[in-house]
Formats: sequence, C-alpha cells, structure tokens
Amino acid sequence: MSDQSIPRSPGNNLDPWYANYAERTSGLAASEVRALFAVASRPEVVSLAGGMPFVSALPAEFITGSLEKVMREQGGAALQYGSGAGQPALREQILEVMALEGIRGTVDNVVTTTGSQQALDLVTKLFIDPGDVILAEAPSYVGAIGVFRSYQASVVHIAMDDDGLNPDALRETIAHLRGQGRRIKFLYTIPNFHNPAGVTLSAARRPEILEICRQNEILVLEDNPYGLLHFDEKAPDALRSIDENGVIYLGSFSKTLAPGFRVGWALAPHAIREKLILAAESAVLSPSAFSQLTVSEYLASTDWKAQIDTFRGVYKARKEAMVAALEEYLPDLSWTDPDGGFYVWLALPDRLDSKQMLPRAVKELVAYTPGTAFFADGRGRHAMRLSFCYPTPENIRVGIRRLATVVNGELDLLDTFAGTGPLQIASRDLHVSAPPPDLD
Repeated sequence: MSDQSIPRSPGNNLDPWYANYAERTSGLAASEVRALFAVASRPEVVSLAGGMPFVSALPAEFITGSLEKVMREQGGAALQYGSGAGQPALREQILEVMALEGIRGTVDNVVTTTGSQQALDLVTKLFIDPGDVILAEAPSYVGAIGVFRSYQASVVHIAMDDDGLNPDALRETIAHLRGQGRRIKFLYTIPNFHNPAGVTLSAARRPEILEICRQNEILVLEDNPYGLLHFDEKAPDALRSIDENGVIYLGSFSKTLAPGFRVGWALAPHAIREKLILAAESAVLSPSAFSQLTVSEYLASTDWKAQIDTFRGVYKARKEAMVAALEEYLPDLSWTDPDGGFYVWLALPDRLDSKQMLPRAVKELVAYTPGTAFFADGRGRHAMRLSFCYPTPENIRVGIRRLATVVNGELDLLDTFAGTGPLQIASRDLHVSAPPPDLD
C-alpha cells in the first residue's frame, strides 16, 4: 500500500495529528508558572515567581547518609517495584506527620503518590465527568486548575477574604448552581497559608464550611503542602481532623523536605482509598520505592521536626524582608501578610494589568506570576503572586525595588498619555477586588 492510500486526518501546519487528539486535550495548556522558569533561571533575574523550596537549608550529610544507608541495607527493595499503596513504614511515619495537625488515621487509609500533584490528578480522575463542577477559592492553585481543566471540569470560584474561604459565598454559590441543575463533585481548598493568596482559613470558619458541604453532600479535597511551615502560631487543625468521612487530605514532603523526591500522599475514606490505589496502579504501577525508602530513612534517623523549624526561620526572615521592601518601595499598594508558607498576594491599581506588565518586568530583571494564572475564568489581571521562599532577603529587596520601577513606570505612562487621574488601588480584601464569579 502506498503512502498516498493511507487516510490522513486534517491537522495543521505545526501538528499533522491535531484533529486526532481526544477532546479533553483542549484543556491542556502550559502554566504561566512553568513558562516563567526558563526566564527566571537566568542568574541576573530576581525570581519572585516560582514556589521553589530553599533546599540548601537541608544539611547535605542527612540526605547523603539516608541515600547511602538505603542502598547498603535495602538496595534490592529500593530498585524494585513496590506496592501501589506505598511502603508500609513510610505510611506509618506519615501518620506521625499528620498528627501534628490533629489528624487521626490508619495506615490502611494512606496512599503514597508521586508528589501530591499526582494525588490531585487521581482524585479528579475518579470523580469528574466532563461538565461537572469543582468549587475552588478565588484565586486558587494554578496546578490544580490545570488538572481540573484537563478532565473537562467546570471550575467555579468562591470568594475569599483575609480569613480564607467565605462561608456565605459558598452557600450562595451552591444554591445558585443547584438551581441550574449543575453537578458539584467537590470543593478544592488550600486552608493553610494559601497558594497564592497567603491567607489561612480561620478556626471559626472550618466547621461551618464542612457542615455546608456535608448538608449538600459535597466532598472536600483539602490540599495542605504548607501547613507545618508556620512562622509563629501554628495553623488551626486540619479540616480532616474535624471530618474523617467527608474530607480527602493531600500532603507532601516537597515543602518540608525536598521536591526532588516526589513523595506525597492522600488520606482518604476507605472506599475512596481503594479506588485511588487502582487508579494509581493503572497510571504508574507503583510510586518510587527508592524515593519512599530514602524519605522513610530520613524521618527515622534525623530530627526532622527541628529541620522544619529551620525552614520556618528561613522563610519567616524572607517574608519579613519582602513585606519591609513592599512598605518601602510600594507603600500605596496593598498585599497579604502571611503567617506561614511561601507567598504574598499583591493587589495592583485597577489600571494595571500584571500579565501585560510582565515582559517589562523581565526586562528590568525581576519575575513574578501574574494573577491570571490563578483563576479559571480570566480574572486576576490586577494582582500578582510574589514568592519569597527561594531568593535571599537581599535579593528580595532588590527584586521589589525593580518591581516598583516597573509599576511606577507603567503608572507614569498611563498618566502621561491617558490622563487617567489619581491612583486607584484595588482593595486588599480578595473578595472585594474581584467581580462575582460567572456561574452560567
């Protein structure tokens, strides 16, 4: 048979197989965060964009010692396939980690995953049919939005303020969606030191939000990579500690140890846990035994709680450097002041567009993440996420000074050519600066 007789699907000049892709691939798009890494990795650029942990704060001998001991004593197991649920010893240790946030559980309900991102993907895969609704804070984690889009979910944002997710807005949105006959599958929330907003859900709101979801038979997906990285007072106990049957809890060692190991986990009600294992096995057969055993050895042989304290001190100093620099160089703007985690959410004057402004910022050798990355509906142009986790305090100060040059330069141009009048600053309250969600 000649090549000319083989039927070809119409494609485009760049991809001849374009018409053959599944419909769900329309939801796949490069995240604005990932697109920034190539630029931000240039040494002359101060990156306030990516949420990269400061792994240099880890004592190298702890990690090397754990690696060497695993290979010396468990090399055969480390290099072999493992269980789809993960290594039993590590799952026992994960229970100890979660107990610090009030969570009780059993080894049987823990599933280790390739980072918590895989757990997020697996849960979405299990529950979402095209068109199903996922409720998420406004703004929300860019990686989660990407996963939800890839499974053709409809993401509906719920307003936040300085105390986290707003219960009244949650009630109203659920009622509106139910009135339209829409199917709501779960609420996705980052209650502690939110990415990107930096705020923490108050203790008073936690049982109220869980009760709203229980009454409406809505599952809660609690994503908590930053919960142990508080600066002074610890965050309230996890949502999962209040409701064991209605919450799937996602955790990770990426922020409290190192992301290179790619070890995360899900704690789920038993029936859901069984399906998670089946979904994980169909995706990767088993998570990396080598990574799990190394993390397990690290937890067994080092004072990992003291190491988390070290991280807290590093990130607190960097957050304080960022807030001080913002107060000095951009005093007319407003921002969140987190009690832990990695991020500050900066509100811009309504006249500015953080996405359009980014090329000029890169030219001034500073990078940030535009607010649009954190909304599924196109909002966020008048905000940006600033990460303080990776740069030194000195570089943070330099980066904010450069950012101020960009912001003030843009405002000067607008004043010169448009005569737009006095500065209009978006409100610090996250729910005020954003319009109501489009629920249709």
